[in-house]
Amino acid sequence: MNEDHRISKEIEPVAAVLKVFGLLAALGERKDTSISELSIRLAMPKATVYRFLQTMISLGVVRQEVESERYSLTMRLFELGANVLQHLDLIEMAKPQMQMLSEKTSETIHLGVLADSEVIYINKVDAKHNLGMYSRVGKRAPIHVTALGKALLAWEAPERRDIAMAGMIYTRFRKNSVVGPEQFLEELERTRQRKYGLDNEEFEEHIICISVPIFDHWNSVVAGLSVSFPEFRFDRSRMDEYALMIIAAGRAVSLDLGCSAYPPDRQ
Repeated sequence: MNEDHRISKEIEPVAAVLKVFGLLAALGERKDTSISELSIRLAMPKATVYRFLQTMISLGVVRQEVESERYSLTMRLFELGANVLQHLDLIEMAKPQMQMLSEKTSETIHLGVLADSEVIYINKVDAKHNLGMYSRVGKRAPIHVTALGKALLAWEAPERRDIAMAGMIYTRFRKNSVVGPEQFLEELERTRQRKYGLDNEEFEEHIICISVPIFDHWNSVVAGLSVSFPEFRFDRSRMDEYALMIIAAGRAVSLDLGCSAYPPDRQ
């Protein structure tokens, strides 16, 4: 393959993305429009417009009116945008409590949400010590061995919890790891009783983590807040103190989001 052909192959996907965004922008400017109008507006062959529209229909982003055969956007893009805004609002609202926990513990603080059958970190405050938990925003982690995962699922609606658990793989990362659904459900019950999730060196060696859920105005769990300690800096005699501290932080963020009871009564 010569250099010109290779560059051409690399440009093709970029051109396709630009065409898709051009179509989305054009559709967003009008309530509905036809293939001919889109073709003229974007200087794009009708066959190309049709091909892209059919793909976008299959993804639920575009719909076609049966009678007029004209095309318009669905609410799917609005839903995606709303999810992003929700996370941005959540991150801003959680920042003061994350900073407070960082100042009081000097340890790594995470804000995480459920993503399919995993936890994803959406914000982080690094430990003030040289040695802390390694992680990054955007990193995913398994649910069954993380304090965040346990806090998120312990108060999740049963149907959503079942969906998440159906996709979980119970890998044994450490000797303390939960290794099956029955054991995990028992751990969720313990989490609800004590009001926080605990990772006792179950995922990363020598790391202990405590996490609490965050609820929105529907009293639905939307995120989790956690503190991660290296084992040698974790004072087990202060467990209750740590727990009360992070529970208070979770409650404060939840109240800011409109939660009426913390934590809500959920089985």
